[in-house]
Formats: sequence, C-alpha cells, structure tokens
Amino acid sequence: MPDSLPNGTSDKVKYMVLGCGSIGYNVVEELVHDTDHVIVIDSDEKRVDDLRDQNYEAIVRDITDLKLLEGLPVPEVVFVLSSDKNANLEAVKRVKEKYPSAYVIARAIDRLSLSLLEQAGADIALYPQEVFAKTAVHHIRRLHSSRLARKLYHFLSNCEGTMGIILHTNPDPDAISSAMALCAIGKEASGGKLESKIFYDGKIGHQENRAFVTLLDIQLQKVTEDTSEEILEGCNYLALVDSSYPGSNNFLPNDKKVDIIIDHHKTPDDDLRSVHFVDIRPGVGATASIMTQYLQELDISVDQKVATALLYGIRADTKDFSRSLTPQDLNYAAFLLPLTDGELLDKITSPSMSIETMDAIGYAIKNRKVQNGYLFTNVGYVKNRDVIPQAADLLIQLEGINTAVAYGIGEDYITISARNKDIRMHVGNVMKEAFEGIGEAGGHANMAAARIPLHSFILVKNKEELLSLVIDPLLKRFAEIVGLGKEEQNEV
Repeated sequence: MPDSLPNGTSDKVKYMVLGCGSIGYNVVEELVHDTDHVIVIDSDEKRVDDLRDQNYEAIVRDITDLKLLEGLPVPEVVFVLSSDKNANLEAVKRVKEKYPSAYVIARAIDRLSLSLLEQAGADIALYPQEVFAKTAVHHIRRLHSSRLARKLYHFLSNCEGTMGIILHTNPDPDAISSAMALCAIGKEASGGKLESKIFYDGKIGHQENRAFVTLLDIQLQKVTEDTSEEILEGCNYLALVDSSYPGSNNFLPNDKKVDIIIDHHKTPDDDLRSVHFVDIRPGVGATASIMTQYLQELDISVDQKVATALLYGIRADTKDFSRSLTPQDLNYAAFLLPLTDGELLDKITSPSMSIETMDAIGYAIKNRKVQNGYLFTNVGYVKNRDVIPQAADLLIQLEGINTAVAYGIGEDYITISARNKDIRMHVGNVMKEAFEGIGEAGGHANMAAARIPLHSFILVKNKEELLSLVIDPLLKRFAEIVGLGKEEQNEV
C-alpha cells in the first residue's frame, strides 16, 4: 500500500515535488521560503525519513506507479524532478491527466526530453545543464559590466580639463543621451574638475530628434571643417559614444587618438589597444542602455533630464522596444521610467512633420518597386537625410515586404537605409559587403545603412540626375548578394 500523508492534511496544496534528489531538494528549500504548503514524493525511504526529520511533508512513492496521485491533495504547481527520463515523462502525463489546471515544471535529462515533456503537457521543461550555462554566462556578463563601470569611473576620476564627447554624423537620440550620461559620470568621478562638451557634425534633421534636443535644452556644439581642428586642440581627452572608431561616421581623422569608446555596433577588428577605455557590445539594443547600466553600477544619482533622454534613446534605437531588443534594455528602461518627465516624453514623440519631410515620404511611396518581397525606393534629393530611414521604417510595414531599401542623395553623399524582417538574412552584413569598399556601411540584422561619398561628382549641379546614374550599379551589388535573379535586378 502506498505511503500516505498525516490525517488532517488539506485537500489542496500549493506545491508538489516529485523526485527529491539534489535538484529537488534545492527546489524544496527555495519553495519553503514562500509557503509551508509543500509535499515531497520520492521512492527512497531513507531520503523521505530525512525530509520528515526536517519537518517537511514527505511520502514514499514511486513516481512511475499508477497509484502515484491516489489520496493526494490538489496541487497548484507540480515539479517533476527525478533523474529518470522515462519516469519524468510518465509522471507529467499522469499529473496533467489528474490535475489539468495545475502548472507542471519538469526536469529534462537531455535535449530530446525537452520537446517530449512539452508534448506530454509540461508547461515548462528545463534542462539543468543549459540553465546552469545560461546563468553562468549571465553572471559573468554582469561581473564584466560592473568592472567596466568601475574602470571608466577610475579613469575619469584622474582627469582634469576638457573632455570632448564626439557623436556620429547626424546624431540620433541614442548617441546624444549617451553623451549626456557620460557628462554626468565625468562630473561625478572627477569631482567637477573635468568639463565635458558634446560635439557633432552633419545635421539633426528628424523632427523628433530636433524636438528632443530643443525640449530637453541639450547643449551641443556643431563642428565644421573650418572649426574641427581648433575644437580638437582645445580638448584634453576625447570620447566616442555610439560610434566605434575614429573616422567611422564621425568627423575625427582616422588616425586621431581617442581615450574612450562606448558603442553597441559591431566593429571591425581594428587595434584599439591604445584607447584607455573601450566598451563595445553589439548584442545590446542601444548605447543608452550601456550608459544606464554604468549609472546603476556606480550608484550615481540620475537627474530627470538625463533619465528622460536615456529612456527616449533606448526607445528610439529599439523602435519603441520592437527592434534589436534585449531583456537588459527592458530592465534599464524600467529603471529609468520613474525618473523621467512623462509629459516631456509625450511632446518629444508627437512633433509636427515638416512639409519637406511629408513630400519626400510621398515621393518615396510613389517611386517604390517591389521584387520577391524586396522593396526599393528612390527618395530623390533631400536636404534632410533623416527622411531616408523614415521612409524605410514606413515602407517595411507594407504587406508582403520582408526588406525595404530607401535611398536618396544630398550635397555630399548618397545615403542608403535598409529595414529587414527576414530572419534568414542579416541586412547589416549585406550592406557592409555591398558598399563597404566605396563608402561606410553596416548595422544590425534588421536595420542598416550605407553612406557613399560623392567626392568625384561634387561639381555636378543636378543631384537627382546624378543619383539615377550612380544608384543602379550600387543596388545591383545588393541584389546579387541577397540572391535576386537577373530579371528582378533589371527591375530594380
């Protein structure tokens, strides 16, 4: 006759644990912090006696026995944790048959067991070796991030004078907010001995980005060819944020020495050993997330202006948490949210659209061409290059479109912006392969950009005519890489 529970036991219980080896015992110890309503079932009489000596409700039963659940209370959650693969599978089936509303968490003995347990009805199947590996990697990443934060703080604590923070050309909220956070860290670490200035070249053209800078009253200094040398000479230290190395989409000379690089984009294997501090994490959704982590690790008070900027930076670079998002990005956003000015965020995200932007997007919609799920569109000549990624963001939403490529021409560059929903393709790698030799290109799996300089055509007055001459061979390279046939290429 199976072992039974003491008289007076409730007809309901919160947790039931089937199999109490080393994993099961550790689970039980965690559960009793939450409630005393835990029943343990194991086939080892000695183990059950030991559990009873520790005042646990435990009974001796074989979890493969047909009478396993006879006379037991109804559980809310059942853990199936024995070291026997087949026994766990049978137990899951019996538990779901007897208690269909109970949550079942089962231990897989190998990877094949994961799918078998889920098919049998387990709500969650865990492979302990895999859980350990993921936990170990998570902890080492946190440890590494914490050390990086302290290393940055230590470097800045010894700095005096002026630190120039360099943004990428045509900076976005991620870059700008990251620079603001670095200013705050520099001020705190140096005790006010370090003054930080934020520099950029190009334009802040996107209407939301302009509203972002204006409403938050962010102090940025625009750099031109005439002023860049003088500005750099006035800086004792240089930092790059949201940009991986000098000369990569920023106004710095390629050989310019910098002291700090913080970015979330994949970088080529350049030798960065001469840089005092480097933190490049391609797996993170936004550089603003990295900066928020520094502020958390260093326990630096975040004022409302910086918090609002950082949250918007994360939102903007992850397209409202829908693109290139990681759990860390969400954690940092949750940390920032109560510190932000919600009313100001609403104003930033609801700016008016200029007539020029509306006309350019209308032109892009009119000129779109589609082949096998790929959309290509000519935005034409634009003064505001931010219109091009806006067009790509809009057109990728069309039904049947997996990849949208928008291109346009300004005074000095052809700009190409790509958005991608095809999980089989990394559009950043495609753009890099297609255009790196003739300009700057790269990005993420689902968003990327290229910028082709027009040095040889600087005197050409009709920019739209020039675009039509130059763009065909450029798009042909892209089409060849993604595998569009010759007939489809001819239509691009």
